Amino acid sequence: MTREVVGPYRTSSYSGQNNNCVEVALTADGGRAVRDTKDRTRPSLHFGPAAWRMFLVGAAQSRRI
Repeated sequence: MTREVVGPYRTSSYSGQNNNCVEVALTADGGRAVRDTKDRTRPSLHFGPAAWRMFLVGAAQSRRI
């Protein structure tokens, strides 16, 4: 499994002026890499495609609560 970042990191449109947010980028295996906007020198977290889909489903469900 390759975790190479193949897309640019994007910051959420919900982030505020003070960069208290994360950035997300596409990885070669179809998953996502996530990093801290405030400290981009730290390693990013990598999630496979299935784990990322589960995260999105959970996030969508929590917004409905």
